[in-house]
Amino acid sequence: MSPVDPALPAFARARLFPWLASAPFVLWPSYVLSQGEVRWEMITAMVLVPALAFTRRKLFTGLFPLALVAFLYDTMRFVKNVGLTPERVHLCDLREAEIALFGVGVGGGPMGTLHDAIQARPSLALDALCAIPYGTYIYAVIGAAVFLYGRDFHRLQRFAWTFLLLNIAGFLTYHLYPAAPPWYFHAHGCVVDLDARASAGPNLARVDALMGVEYFRGFYGRSNDIFGAVPSLHVAYPALVAVETWPYLSLPKRVVAVAYAVLMCVAAVYLDHHWVIDVLVGLAYTAALMWLLRRLFPPPPGSP
Repeated sequence: MSPVDPALPAFARARLFPWLASAPFVLWPSYVLSQGEVRWEMITAMVLVPALAFTRRKLFTGLFPLALVAFLYDTMRFVKNVGLTPERVHLCDLREAEIALFGVGVGGGPMGTLHDAIQARPSLALDALCAIPYGTYIYAVIGAAVFLYGRDFHRLQRFAWTFLLLNIAGFLTYHLYPAAPPWYFHAHGCVVDLDARASAGPNLARVDALMGVEYFRGFYGRSNDIFGAVPSLHVAYPALVAVETWPYLSLPKRVVAVAYAVLMCVAAVYLDHHWVIDVLVGLAYTAALMWLLRRLFPPPPGSP
């Protein structure tokens, strides 16, 4: 076991911390595998997480909130419909609000949403472009965390805990204000079916066909939050990455970070996954939680 760094928070210096913190990432994959659900990421977690916990405690502590998000996301299958009834799901009322705020003319007919106009004129090139942030955002978050680990451990902790709280806030909102995404409306109309299957949507399905693999179908088809359109956590993640890594980025990298965050906002709407309202609420959640974490955990003197 590696020496305990005195700079670690008190809970991470405890002798039992590696055992307790890594236990869920061994027990849960064991359960999943015992049910015949063989997934490579589960096997990886069973090996990698304890190894980090016992040999690289500082790195494990920094990444621990991110790992908790993955654990919570997968276990959400047990509560996916808790508190949900067809009457509580916001679908066509949310669409009407979208039209009132951001409506556009569609083919000379009545006012519709941006999504209606986009889906009427599909573009494989734009499908592929917008698939980039949708297919890489998890790697961007992990990459940002590793990047911060080598430069500012305090900022890494703030980044990781903000990420965790963003997801908890999102998960709670999905049950307090369940909302159907645009792709659901285009597939099912205004009828709410709690047993409907998750979908990557037609745009990402075309990208899967282009690549010859079912990457997006496999990833988004396992979603436990079909009625979790509000807020858009997709746009929250790149915004958080850009802000927290900003002081350590060169000008070209700052341009890339901002462009990536903007493209994610565009992709969320273009790919039929989120209403514009969802995007704005997601950015608002990000701003609010970053503000809160900065008040609760102020940076050390001289820190950027």
